[in-house]
Amino acid sequence: MFSGLNKLMKLWLPKGLFYRSLLIVVIPIILLQITITIVFFDSVWIKANRGMTRALVAELKILNDVYKGDKENVEYLTDSYKNNLDFEISIKEENFPLISGERKFSPIDRSLRRELKSSFGNNNYWFTTSKYKNAVEIKIRNENEVIKFLIPKNKIFTSSIRIFVLWLIFPSIILIFIAVIFLRNQTRPIVNLAKAAEKFGKGDYVNEFRPSGASEIRKAAYEFDRMVKRINRHLNQRSEMLSGISHDLRTPLTRLKLQLAFLSQKEISDKMSKDIDEMENMLNDYLQFAKTQIQEDSVEINLNEFFLNICKSINNQNLKLYEVKGDFKINGRKSSLERCFVNLIQNGLTYGKKVYVNVGKTSHRIAISIDDDGPGIPKTEYRNIFKPFYRLDKSRSLNKSGVGLGLSIAEDIVNSHGGSIQLSESKYNGLQVKVFLPF
Repeated sequence: MFSGLNKLMKLWLPKGLFYRSLLIVVIPIILLQITITIVFFDSVWIKANRGMTRALVAELKILNDVYKGDKENVEYLTDSYKNNLDFEISIKEENFPLISGERKFSPIDRSLRRELKSSFGNNNYWFTTSKYKNAVEIKIRNENEVIKFLIPKNKIFTSSIRIFVLWLIFPSIILIFIAVIFLRNQTRPIVNLAKAAEKFGKGDYVNEFRPSGASEIRKAAYEFDRMVKRINRHLNQRSEMLSGISHDLRTPLTRLKLQLAFLSQKEISDKMSKDIDEMENMLNDYLQFAKTQIQEDSVEINLNEFFLNICKSINNQNLKLYEVKGDFKINGRKSSLERCFVNLIQNGLTYGKKVYVNVGKTSHRIAISIDDDGPGIPKTEYRNIFKPFYRLDKSRSLNKSGVGLGLSIAEDIVNSHGGSIQLSESKYNGLQVKVFLPF
């Protein structure tokens, strides 16, 4: 039972911290006001109105009894009631109303009906509290005559209820307004911290982040800032070290090439040159992998123009870009994303005849699919081929012209943008690479 109630509360309660905190403040205020209102109505207002109604009906009963005993002094009697009690009284021979004029859900009407019924009995009274703005109309049956009373409304209920309601509403509004201001100031640092974490998770560099708010939030923000700086420092050191090693290795390779050029044994020279060329390709891949960690600012990217430029730069008739329906824009590091998709497309062109690129959109993400008609990859190898330096030496040798860093670089770039990359079988019997990016 509690688990179902918990699920229901999670479904209906707001998700944001600000609105949940506001509920914590507002709900007790509302419950307190409801409790005060119920207590006031039950113990003060209803009882006071009941006493006023009982006194009024008693006055009507006295007039009715006096009129029954002495009908000759009726003018003196009505004038006395008018001058002293502000009652308008008329006595006529007319048909008594058959349709009730009272309101069923009005506490004033219920109280008046109860007192009239106990004093005059059933079917001997009729009243309405809604016909006139400032008066209550009451009719009493007296033998063949009908006594009609127009009585000021303040005789049966107090008007202080309006002041009471105003005193309830306005302080509540002021308290809630103050709570909204304070809660917004308290939740803003948490929102800023969450945005900074999201920004850093997408690979953007958080340069200007100032801790603020309560001491606990400041401490969390301060530790986050230190963590970001440590991670950035580690990434920069790794990329600089890898880049430095790759550059340093080019010098001895160049000397070896010069020395091989002077060898008289051409067969040995050719074999060694091929090995050196392979080593150079490996170094180029290392450098490309290191470039994915180089700091680059995020910009707004129009995917329509982005993929058109990629297709023009590759300039291959076997590459087909489906017409992009809609204006898709994302924020990201343009050079990194270009390197990622060029790697994926070139990979499809290397091992298949044709490559098809399609850009779509889901509720929260952009979906880019790259299909080829190559030999495909066994499903058991889907996860392995994203590992750095992993070679697949089967029907589809992805790494025959490299060292196995192409897909690793692509996955690293996609993950750094807060996206994901998936592999599946293409409808062209080859491989489908699907990239999801947030927008």
